[in-house]
Amino acid sequence: MVTVMDYNVKEKSQWCPGCGNFAIVGALKGALAELQIPQHQAVIVSGIGCSSKLPHYVNTYGFESLHGRGLPVASGIKLANNRLTVIDVGGDGDGYGIGSGHFLHIMRRNYDLTYIVHDNQIYGLTTGQASPTSQLGMKTKTTPYGVVETPFNPISTAINGGATFVARAFAGDITHMKDLFKQAVAHRGFALVDVFQPCVTFNKLNTYDFFTKRVYKLEAEGHDPADRMKALEKAYEQAASNYERLPIGVFFREERPTYEDTLPQIKENALVEHSLKELDISAAYDD
Repeated sequence: MVTVMDYNVKEKSQWCPGCGNFAIVGALKGALAELQIPQHQAVIVSGIGCSSKLPHYVNTYGFESLHGRGLPVASGIKLANNRLTVIDVGGDGDGYGIGSGHFLHIMRRNYDLTYIVHDNQIYGLTTGQASPTSQLGMKTKTTPYGVVETPFNPISTAINGGATFVARAFAGDITHMKDLFKQAVAHRGFALVDVFQPCVTFNKLNTYDFFTKRVYKLEAEGHDPADRMKALEKAYEQAASNYERLPIGVFFREERPTYEDTLPQIKENALVEHSLKELDISAAYDD
């Protein structure tokens, strides 16, 4: 039996007291334990940022990559050993800014991996600059007169871009978030879970109180995640309501072949289980 304790580490978390990242790492450990995924069969990848320290705080395999480059590393790990459970974690700046190109193309290919985005609407590690998801009018170090750019919409982008599981959680509801993580990891295909994650130090607008008053669960209102058009309608509700109604839960889910399903080279055995002769690599060394 795998327990939450098995995923604990001795390292002390370096996040600010009260940061939403603490709830995220706790929910992820709980999800992995309830899914009974052994530590040696899980890999957590990250980019750079406050959120990307998470692999240091979970006792599984981990890889901290470059800023915005977590997804290509995660996809490479999945192709090398498609038997592994691969989870990429990052922030809104990491994934929706510099990493947006990778985000789009990995979704359309439908790799079987989970992407958890700590969406705090700010660049926290670099001390409070506007991010792609910062709210219109929000004043930050780089936008002293308020954000003038339309915020990036990760939910609608994921639905249109080819993700086969699209959800959003709130770090202030750890039980609900853990359930969404479980569903995402168990799903075969690319799963996005965008998390409203309050930054208590640099974002004084999108606080725990702000979200608690506005979030509601999609499942409580009878939303059907198989309906793509209804999912898109819900994805735009945040902007349409001027941030007064913020849906969380599963927006969209569908089943279709994963990228790995299309590769005959790994149909029977993982790539790491092949011999050099099977891969025709040894022929290059015959001479």
